[in-house]
Amino acid sequence: MKIVSADFVVSAHQPADFPRAKLPQIAFVGRSNVGKSSVINCLLQRKGLAKTSSSPGKTRGINFYRINNRYFFVDLPGYGFAKVSQQQRLNWRRLIEQYLANNSFLIGAVQILDSRLELTDNDLVMLRWLRHYQIPMIIIATKADKLSQNQLVSQLERLNRALSVQGFPEAIPFSAKTKLGQHQLWKAIQRLLKSEDNREKS
Repeated sequence: MKIVSADFVVSAHQPADFPRAKLPQIAFVGRSNVGKSSVINCLLQRKGLAKTSSSPGKTRGINFYRINNRYFFVDLPGYGFAKVSQQQRLNWRRLIEQYLANNSFLIGAVQILDSRLELTDNDLVMLRWLRHYQIPMIIIATKADKLSQNQLVSQLERLNRALSVQGFPEAIPFSAKTKLGQHQLWKAIQRLLKSEDNREKS
């Protein structure tokens, strides 16, 4: 995918802040500190476009990035971060659900998991939300460079078994550092965009 332009548009803290542009949207979701911003920067080949932080819970709003003036990448707040108030977690949950439930432009979601960790209850809640709202999903297991090849194979087998039991697709191994899985993820995103183009033409 050739990236001609990639621009930060807005950090939305309520539905009224969502962009008015009628463009397809692809959401990036995952627990706090799983590397959503790093995945976005890797795909777009822009080091500092999506802000990364060593402090979990940094992303407080829903961040919209307009790509090639054709579609949006949308970075949702990370879930499962304990060091915020119960009210803040409730606000994030409400904002995310409003975004997922009432968005006719959302054509798919990239669910990001940590390849080193087990599937969590919070991950399953998000995956079930996506399925409930009939949002096509791509699952990736990031930070793959932090495992040996044997460890990665073993972890992926365990993770994919857990996903399969729940009826979810297999995870694509991914590393923002080595670019592992970048081409495969782009191909999956392009299929979503092509499917949307065909739907609009029909």
